[in-house]
Amino acid sequence: MIEKGFIEETGELQSTGGRRAKALSTVINVRQAVGLDITKNHISFVLTNLTGEILKHVRIYLPYAHEPTYYHKVKEELECFLDESNADRKRILGIGISFPGIIDLDRQLITYSHILGVEMIPFDSISSFFDYPCCFVNDANAGAYAEGICSDERERFFYLSLSNTVGGAIFDNNGLVQGKHFRCGEVGHMTVIPDGKICYCGKKGCLDAYCSAAILSDAAGGKLEKFFELLEKKDPKVADIWDVYTGYLAVALNNIRMLLDCDIILGGYVGSYIEPYLPDLWNKVSERNTFTEDQQFVNSCRYKVGAAALGAALEVIENFVKQI
Repeated sequence: MIEKGFIEETGELQSTGGRRAKALSTVINVRQAVGLDITKNHISFVLTNLTGEILKHVRIYLPYAHEPTYYHKVKEELECFLDESNADRKRILGIGISFPGIIDLDRQLITYSHILGVEMIPFDSISSFFDYPCCFVNDANAGAYAEGICSDERERFFYLSLSNTVGGAIFDNNGLVQGKHFRCGEVGHMTVIPDGKICYCGKKGCLDAYCSAAILSDAAGGKLEKFFELLEKKDPKVADIWDVYTGYLAVALNNIRMLLDCDIILGGYVGSYIEPYLPDLWNKVSERNTFTEDQQFVNSCRYKVGAAALGAALEVIENFVKQI
């Protein structure tokens, strides 16, 4: 490992008898990875080192289209991002791509993405546009992976991603639970109100139709940050919207807890703002919970920005570590 440049001597430890032991540490920037998070209207870039430290994060407006011009533009923006990061291209292990759809790892396909309106996309039809090896991860899975793999405890939890689409993932010990058809955790399309609001998937009553971040941002001129600013100021209209939103969210959280009996981490766009409002949300969940819980099982996410892109990059890191 020293010869390969992954570990270096950093001194000597105190002698316990005989020759002093050498102190070793990881050369954390000897290799780096890039994470891309593709959404309907934006793309996020993250550069990380072997420890998972975010070295740089950028989010840009770039509407999705499964066309060569789009991927050429992504490549162009990626190279600009790496230039701005002063990244040594020889140290880049690869690119992790977070995608809002069903990622079939067996068939190497994005089988479908309702929100982007695409289906049956081979991985190599995207990776061929880049000069680095690529791996693909579902966006909610990527967020869960970032939360789980960077935790000291790495306990089992459910990650609920509350962005412009609602998704979920189960992290168990050191990895993700994928499911038979790689659809495990897709709670955004769990029915919460039979024959309720129309979801973007075409069905009625999905959780996504009630707990998408867009429901909040649309009430504040398309700005989620503005919504929470108004909520902090106790704007009556915004407070009413939040009360209804958290009511539906509490139903979902209680259902997830009853089914999986594990902690729940709230991530995505809304999860990055929700920490000050957890006590109120917890009260709503407790009112629905059949059992007397000895501790709060709903928490806010650690990574407020770039979680999905980071998780995708960490997949690249982990794959590399397994090979050395």
